[in-house]
Amino acid sequence: MANVMINSTTLSFALGNAVAYGLGAFLYQRGISTIGTVYIISYYSGMLMMPIQRITRQLEDLQRAAAGIKRIQDLFVIERQIRENPLTDKRLADGALAVHFDHVSFGYDDALPGETSPSAPEPGEGIQEEAPRPIVLHDLSFHLKPGEVLGLLGRTGSGKTTLTRLLFRLYDPDSGEVRLGVPDRENGLLDVREVTLADLRQRIGMVTQNIQLFHATVRDNLTFFNRGIPDEKVRHAIDELGLGEWLSQLPKGLDTELESGGGGLSAGEAQMLAFTRIFLQDPGLVILDEASSRLDPATEHLIERAVDRLTQNRTAIVIAHRLGTVERADDIMILEDGHIREYGEREALARDPSSRFYSLLQTGMEEVLV
Repeated sequence: MANVMINSTTLSFALGNAVAYGLGAFLYQRGISTIGTVYIISYYSGMLMMPIQRITRQLEDLQRAAAGIKRIQDLFVIERQIRENPLTDKRLADGALAVHFDHVSFGYDDALPGETSPSAPEPGEGIQEEAPRPIVLHDLSFHLKPGEVLGLLGRTGSGKTTLTRLLFRLYDPDSGEVRLGVPDRENGLLDVREVTLADLRQRIGMVTQNIQLFHATVRDNLTFFNRGIPDEKVRHAIDELGLGEWLSQLPKGLDTELESGGGGLSAGEAQMLAFTRIFLQDPGLVILDEASSRLDPATEHLIERAVDRLTQNRTAIVIAHRLGTVERADDIMILEDGHIREYGEREALARDPSSRFYSLLQTGMEEVLV
């Protein structure tokens, strides 16, 4: 539609200019008009181009707005599949959380809202067998003690990110249980389905390589617009993670407005802001999903210091492709096609020539886990 309008406008002006010049030449040759009149005719016809082009762009904006409204309406009709028990009042204990996966299996349902199930028969056809649901995680069982750091390795598509989504309860497992908690505290280990979503996602913090920043002040970006967090606490977190010098160079300090999407910030600075968010949240479980994969060496040492500070007295799951990222891990787990290929203490696996992790250390993780 936009191409038709643009091409039609261009063609109309080309024809209009041709008529203006042709008519001007005819009138000038007959002595009816002067050369100044011919110029005025061509100039006035050209003046029509700008307002008509503006109208064309405004029509394009209206089309985009209509498409945006349609997408918003589609979002409103989508129903949440994750339901929390309205009667539950269980909360996770403070401090580092233990993580227990007990025989967990999971597969994504690719059908979108409004789509017909692939097993639905067509008119005139008999009943078809239901297509098997692809399984992403197969019977996963592992236990992470409070305060331990797990290095999670695997090729793209092996199920690493899916595992973290189950912890956040963005999805529920098809079978098995995901448990969090502090074993020697009240309530002990709780199935994530027994905890309110608000408490669950407050006690788990995640940092990925893609950081979402808002067109808002530094303070609002760090606190997610929570005015209840005092500036002193924000500045303390910034100093703890080594961002004090960066903050002092901003023209308005915490009141400095950042561009949407992190414009004007380096990848390292955006990543450090994400770490500060988690530090202010003070979760019991931290998930780092490729958090330092796009950083230059000069910035990476600041990130490594921040990771050390962030994982102190907290349980952590570190998803990585680079060897240096998992050097702080207590345990290593390698996923392959949704199965646990290898799981054990990092130092023991590093000394075992028959282990997969030992092979990765010799070959180079960057070349193998891609």
